[in-house]
Amino acid sequence: MCGLRIEVEGDQILSIRGDRDDPLSRGHICPKAPAIADLHRDPDRLRTPMRRTSSGWEPVDWEAALAETAERVHAAQEKDGRDAVALYVGNPAAHNHGMLIFGPMLLRTLRTKNRYSATSVDQLPHMVAAYLMMGHQLLFPIPDVDRTAHLLILGGNPLASNGSLMTAPGIERRLRAIQERGGRVVVVDPRRTETAALADEHVFIRPGTDALLLLGMLHVVLRERGTRAGHLRAWLRGQQALEEAAAGFAPERCADATGVPADTIRRLALELADAQSGVCYGRLGTSTQAFGTLCQWLINALNIVTGNFDRPGGAMFTQPALDIVKGSRRIGMGRGTRDRYRSRVRGLPEFGGELPVAALAEEILTGGQGRVTTLVTAAGNPVLSTPNGRQLERALGQLDFMVSIDPYLNETTCQAHLILPPASALERSHYDLGLHMVAVRNTAKWSPPLFDKPPEARHDWEILFELESRLLSLRGSLSPLGRLGRAALGRLGPDGLLDLGLRTGSRGALRRPGRGLSLRRLRAAPHGIDLGPLAPCLRGRLPREHAFIDLAPEPLLDEVHRLEEAFPAGSGQPAHDDGDLLLVGRRHLRTNNSWMHNVPKLVAGANRCTLLVHPADLAERGLTNGQVVTLRSRVGELSVPVESSEQMMRGVVSLPHGWGHDRPGIRMAVAQAHAGSSINDLTDHEAIDRLSGAAVLSGVPVALVPA
Repeated sequence: MCGLRIEVEGDQILSIRGDRDDPLSRGHICPKAPAIADLHRDPDRLRTPMRRTSSGWEPVDWEAALAETAERVHAAQEKDGRDAVALYVGNPAAHNHGMLIFGPMLLRTLRTKNRYSATSVDQLPHMVAAYLMMGHQLLFPIPDVDRTAHLLILGGNPLASNGSLMTAPGIERRLRAIQERGGRVVVVDPRRTETAALADEHVFIRPGTDALLLLGMLHVVLRERGTRAGHLRAWLRGQQALEEAAAGFAPERCADATGVPADTIRRLALELADAQSGVCYGRLGTSTQAFGTLCQWLINALNIVTGNFDRPGGAMFTQPALDIVKGSRRIGMGRGTRDRYRSRVRGLPEFGGELPVAALAEEILTGGQGRVTTLVTAAGNPVLSTPNGRQLERALGQLDFMVSIDPYLNETTCQAHLILPPASALERSHYDLGLHMVAVRNTAKWSPPLFDKPPEARHDWEILFELESRLLSLRGSLSPLGRLGRAALGRLGPDGLLDLGLRTGSRGALRRPGRGLSLRRLRAAPHGIDLGPLAPCLRGRLPREHAFIDLAPEPLLDEVHRLEEAFPAGSGQPAHDDGDLLLVGRRHLRTNNSWMHNVPKLVAGANRCTLLVHPADLAERGLTNGQVVTLRSRVGELSVPVESSEQMMRGVVSLPHGWGHDRPGIRMAVAQAHAGSSINDLTDHEAIDRLSGAAVLSGVPVALVPA
């Protein structure tokens, strides 16, 4: 979403700079932006389909690769049922409008229950909380950082992510602006992150206890300030049940388990409630824990009762030009579904047509009716990004057939039978459907391809569309009329459907003749179009079937009882059988999950894949800074150098995610030279947020010993 000015000569990129005229990013770029040139010309990037043989990988033409894929997927479903085929989609697909539009079509054709994605190792608790409270899985409240007077951040490090469910390029500038206008930024985190270093205050908290802190704050606000819902009051339900749920969580009840003093909990609550405007924002650290959905509910509830919901300076809702909440069936996303079915082996819940990825390995490894025998992956590397990666790695080797739509031979795709590489990102147009939806300002921007796609290359959406067409043909499901319709759809492509969505949207040309949005208008505005600051709009965005805000959904009240059982009053910190330390992840500005570690400039410098440990925890174990140690969890162990750091809370250690490029069979020379260790060799596939099925990646019990 950062505006880029790219200077080219022929097929050579001469420079990449920030676009000062972009209304959202205003010239800001991070180190990943110039790296797009290195990704484009990376010699390790695959440019033709590859087939794995007994003697190694060999190139194969597109016709043969697509035909074999469709035939083997079709045969698997004919032989073992439609659920024998699974699909996994990774994070980059969320920022590719072609995949977002055409991917669901393939899903509908496959009709399998075994659908998985990076959602369940990321934002799934946000989606479940939004669905239960407001009736739609994508009604994400966004901190109005450009106007707030008080920002409280839990489990988020926007200086390393430029947001994350908060599209805010140049976030450092935006946070400093809060302070310059007399406001405060407070960070609650088990690590003193880059964002915490900039903040006015940092508070340590024990991993996995954020729900206790939030209940303690809610208790104080409701007791001492009451509910200030303002214009939302008429739409609220469940206020009394919310008050009853928080009644037993006085700050003194929550202090021992969280490690946050009772006086600090009380002060944090009243500072938020008494600020001229304020907002509580919780991100990955509050999602990827055993009570992740509970945390997201409580964050929303806290913003509502303090009067900081759907108002300037609080938690607001973006109104994107192409609204996938209110969009057409072809482009929009439905309200969501919950618990319509469960996974075969462990009975984990479905949400939005997907199962938790923590179940994928066991669905392959466990025999019986409905076993997954065939897997399609797209834009993902689940061996490094999902829990217990070693188990999943073993499971992939048991598949009858696997195909990956991916530009690299990486830790996951090296197990595939076929790899179908898409064209470069600079060879396709770009409109970020996902990030426009969670932006801190309403804008719209479309970017044309920088280079022409080579004739023999395929875009991701073309691969998906052609696979779907071939599967329909094999089933005999395509009538002559259907073929004509699909041909027309293929000619429209993502940009044609994007244009349709823009024109029919609330700001579209069909509703505002002469001044509304269309693809033609965006083409004429290469810097993007400013559509103004966030504005109160929740009433119009609530679905008709759920035109209210439920402050106390029954499933979340049940989670409060489970929290009480996990942290009984007066029990202090619970003991952990698998180790005396708690492991959390971390992100670096130059790292985007696992897939950019093959860019030399992004892995240059000192080794960043180190285990941060508080000096006192090192001394207690007789360990020294820089020493290579063994880190063990219930499911695995790894070796990693330790780095002494007072950034860490006592009893908590931190390892970055996305590393572990020492697997045999990959073809990424730079990444292999900076292999590091994968944190997901330690995360436990059995540890989940029970309500959503999201994986617990934060607060993993570990033991630390000399290597």
